Amino acid sequence: MAAIAHTPARRLDDHPPISRGSLTVAGMSTIIEWYDFTLYLYLTTVISRVFFGGGTSGTAWTLLVFAGTYLMRPVGAAFFGHVGDRIGRKPVLLISMALMTLAMLATACLPTYASIGPMAGYLMIALRALMAFSVGGEYSGVMTYLVEGSEPHRRGFVTSLASAASEIGGLLAVGLSAMTTSYFVGDDLDSWGWRVPFFIGAAMAATTLFMRSRMEESPVFEEESEADKSKNPLVEVLKTEPAAVWRGFAISALGSITYYVGIGYAPTFLQSAGKFSESDALWLGTAAAIAVILVTPLAGLAADRFGRRPILLSFGVLAA
Repeated sequence: MAAIAHTPARRLDDHPPISRGSLTVAGMSTIIEWYDFTLYLYLTTVISRVFFGGGTSGTAWTLLVFAGTYLMRPVGAAFFGHVGDRIGRKPVLLISMALMTLAMLATACLPTYASIGPMAGYLMIALRALMAFSVGGEYSGVMTYLVEGSEPHRRGFVTSLASAASEIGGLLAVGLSAMTTSYFVGDDLDSWGWRVPFFIGAAMAATTLFMRSRMEESPVFEEESEADKSKNPLVEVLKTEPAAVWRGFAISALGSITYYVGIGYAPTFLQSAGKFSESDALWLGTAAAIAVILVTPLAGLAADRFGRRPILLSFGVLAA
């Protein structure tokens, strides 16, 4: 992140673009991070029973774990952003995906509340924290890579494809969650059926990790000399660009709040209020995910055509 803040636009524009193959692998791999992260939300009622004893308190704990471990995302973004400025973008993308693969596989193998009691919940908390830490570095690393590697007049569209791809991950998560809760019922769902989507996610992450190993490094990073690289990029960017950091935080917070109220709170409320079954609420989430996938690339094209600020202001008003 520091590299972007301190690299004039003309320097970014002077670098040759990264190959379409590497950009595609980087952008589409955001599918994995949002698949797992939203899978937890879509399976809230199941996880509350399997790991936190069920009932109102179980649901509350499940959502509190999501909210609490979410705080690890900015920690991961700061850590991996610092590492990315020191050793390169590609190593960060490999490390973050490896940790995500490990977290998903371990989650699929966790013992349940029925087997080991409250310890099951503690283990879930630890793995959700690891996942959130990895996702924080993953998303910021991908966006940095795409901005540095895409052509100047297409940066809005290219980065929007990564956001749309992440929503494809959410769509896969809600679709598999709906099929899982429809196909497995009762004890089968709570004992082992819930594990299937996490095993699938671990397999997808391992495949993505292999594909990333063949990516190019960012040309911006490769052409920087050791003298250009800050020894402490995180501290430097906080000192020299505090206003930009807070603006970025505010922009991201608005989108995140709007998104998670829709995919997290609303389906859970509909189920707990007894108005919708688990599968019906998840199919509603599927429709919402499709809407996001369709709109996001259009927003990226509009940002390239009309500028970033007008688009951010327009969508901010619509979100409010």
